[in-house]
Amino acid sequence: MNAKNLLPPLLLCSACALHRPPEPAPLPTMAAPVVHAPITVMPAQTDEVSPLLAYHQSLRKMTQGELIKEISGLSLQQKSPKNLLQSGMALMLTRSPGDLARAQAQFDAVAGASEAEAAPLKPLAQLLSSYCTEQRRLADHADKLNAQLKEGQRKNEQLNDMLEALKAIERGLPVRPSSGPSAGVK
Repeated sequence: MNAKNLLPPLLLCSACALHRPPEPAPLPTMAAPVVHAPITVMPAQTDEVSPLLAYHQSLRKMTQGELIKEISGLSLQQKSPKNLLQSGMALMLTRSPGDLARAQAQFDAVAGASEAEAAPLKPLAQLLSSYCTEQRRLADHADKLNAQLKEGQRKNEQLNDMLEALKAIERGLPVRPSSGPSAGVK
């Protein structure tokens, strides 16, 4: 190819590169008025949940005997939302029949309380109550599964006993002489 043939396409490409479409005119912008909300100062609230969470961690390290002593000590104190949560937390960990239901009842009492002292503790009480509900549901499900397992084991033992009885009957039967084509031909 010669240079004459390349010249027109190169000029066309360079002309396109130099030609830019005009930029659109910027849209007029209006500054939105800034509205400042009045600043309200909330009274400083003490964090009542953190000490309860720390208390729960200390309860988890206790033995069953220590938990029972803690529960009896809490029962002697005046009933307050904090006291109910503490005793409910201890009851949750005893693993005694009925204690989980008692703990849930105490958490529900705090969650439904109308006292101002209970207000910051209500979310924790609701969380612990739902935890107790789930634990009770899981315990009931485990009990049903254990009952099914025991029933299956009982049926398995019955079938094994029947199989052994059939084997004993089979061993007690007289042996039959084999009859075949070679037995009668001499």
